[in-house]
Amino acid sequence: MKDKWYRTWAGYDRLKENRKEFTGNVIMVVAAVLCMGISLSFLLETNLGTDPYTFMNVSISETIGWSLGNWQLVFNTAVLITVLLITGIKMIGPGSIANMVLIGYTVDLCRWILHHLVPEGFFMGPIARPVTFILGLFVFLVSAAVYMNSKMGLSPYDALGKIICNAAGGLPFFIVRIAFDTMAVAIGLIFGDIPSIGTILMAIFLGPMITCVGSFMDKHIFKKSGEKK
Repeated sequence: MKDKWYRTWAGYDRLKENRKEFTGNVIMVVAAVLCMGISLSFLLETNLGTDPYTFMNVSISETIGWSLGNWQLVFNTAVLITVLLITGIKMIGPGSIANMVLIGYTVDLCRWILHHLVPEGFFMGPIARPVTFILGLFVFLVSAAVYMNSKMGLSPYDALGKIICNAAGGLPFFIVRIAFDTMAVAIGLIFGDIPSIGTILMAIFLGPMITCVGSFMDKHIFKKSGEKK
């Protein structure tokens, strides 16, 4: 059949069975991705560290003189093509597009707003800095767990990790994520940026933390939502 190729698209079954639920899930994923972008903008303002993937992309974008949004869109598109060539469209869905397009531009917009509305140096204060970092990290972690467990598609970066997990016979995702994040930090170093302690800690613990929070949400939130069907 001519339309067979898109039946493997992440979220297609949900769209086919329940359009209202599909629409709700798309809204949830977009909201989660926007929250990831907003939290990342605050994390960057504290200069205490961000997730390794953002650290790498900020390092590259600043070196080549591009905005984070423009660079991340181009890079994500290149990785997306690689994912499509390996697995087809089965890991790609609305969440993938939202992630690869919105996060970088959300960070750019939020940081522009913060630089115009918040006094210079505010986020470097002795109280504002650690509080902003902790709250930003918490929001990022929860938002990432919602997006990754929504079954609405993965970002190209996350999809590559899943591909390796599957190819390695079910290797735990957090192990692959640690390897990917360590590589991202190394690339950021090559482009002249120095990772802060927050970035180093996230390279080690972000994968396990997302897995842990995601398992909790999958058991207590997404499972309950599925039981209502």
